[in-house]
Amino acid sequence: MHYIFVNDKPIILTTLVEKETDFKNFLLKDVDIEQALKVLKKKRIKSIRFIHHNEDTILKKFLKKLPNVIAGGGKVYNKNNEILFIYRNNKWDLPKGKAEKKETIEDTAIREVEEETGVSGLKIDKPLETTYHIFKRNDKLKIKITYWFKMTTNFDGELFPQEEEGITKVQWLNREESTQALTNSYANIRRLV
Repeated sequence: MHYIFVNDKPIILTTLVEKETDFKNFLLKDVDIEQALKVLKKKRIKSIRFIHHNEDTILKKFLKKLPNVIAGGGKVYNKNNEILFIYRNNKWDLPKGKAEKKETIEDTAIREVEEETGVSGLKIDKPLETTYHIFKRNDKLKIKITYWFKMTTNFDGELFPQEEEGITKVQWLNREESTQALTNSYANIRRLV
């Protein structure tokens, strides 16, 4: 099962056909994504499900339906075990951004964290879950595929929000503060943290 978010509601890619309750089923091979997203906007609908017979190919087949935007980001811990958060568009988020040509996804993730927060000395510990979300740009639907990495740093300097990217705050948050921030965040970020 894979989750692709449209704001805070998921499209669930699955091989399982269940009786519809607060969700709607669509066959992946025939789905009109624009129409499916209209259904997802309805209040009583909590999710939509795209059904396909093969678990191994379902994600690949779905990703061919929309232009892909590749991004990298970091769940960054400092020596106090606090997590680095950014505040953008009135929501708490983790630093991430689009890959540049000929750049590895690891290099993208480190560059974006540095640019968006001013933090340096980043070390990748391990890859985390990849997240997917659909957005509209210039009236065209696209899917952002974000490769996340657990990172650590000993950085204890000043934090600089990248204002030209709409970031108004950068903060290290402890466990309790992170939990509070996640109440005003995105579904993908809540799953990741």
